[in-house]
Amino acid sequence: MTEHKKTGNTREILIAAGLEELNRYGVAGFSTRRVAKNCGLSCATPYRHFKDTDEFISAILTHINQLYDEDLDRTLRRCEGMDTRQKLVEVSLGFIRFLVQHPQFRRVIMQTVEYTGDNIRALRGQLTQRTYDVVSEYCREVDMPDDVRLRKTFVVRAIIYCSALFFDNGELEFNEESMQVMRGLLEREFDLP
Repeated sequence: MTEHKKTGNTREILIAAGLEELNRYGVAGFSTRRVAKNCGLSCATPYRHFKDTDEFISAILTHINQLYDEDLDRTLRRCEGMDTRQKLVEVSLGFIRFLVQHPQFRRVIMQTVEYTGDNIRALRGQLTQRTYDVVSEYCREVDMPDDVRLRKTFVVRAIIYCSALFFDNGELEFNEESMQVMRGLLEREFDLP
């Protein structure tokens, strides 16, 4: 694991190192002691900033959510004047770009959550909630039945996560042409009954 420099805000350094820890060991294997060691800090240092491991992991997820919220807000500002369906496609493409630009976030949010508390599950789900809200808004606008809305939401999420994974592992080249393919898939999904 990377040795972290002691420059900057210690809490931010711990969050960055904690993100690496989550990517490498998952929630179940997360070790505050190992994070501190990798930062060149004492094993007590994380507990000066976080009450316990759950609060530490929650801070990491909150950090990810804040970055995505900022990114989503920029996307929504660019979507002003668009209809909800166009906004839905742009938000979905923005989420793909965000996950490609931050693969460590995708790995964290896609991990199994069986060992986590309710707060961590809620924070993990928060990342996709605003995208889900745009899908739901569109579905309401077109009077889509709940079962169809659930299916479409699932398919849109599958397109987002799978394309980010394919870009990350090199199965697809991350370029504008590939993003246009993703745009077509998203638009087509909402043309289907």
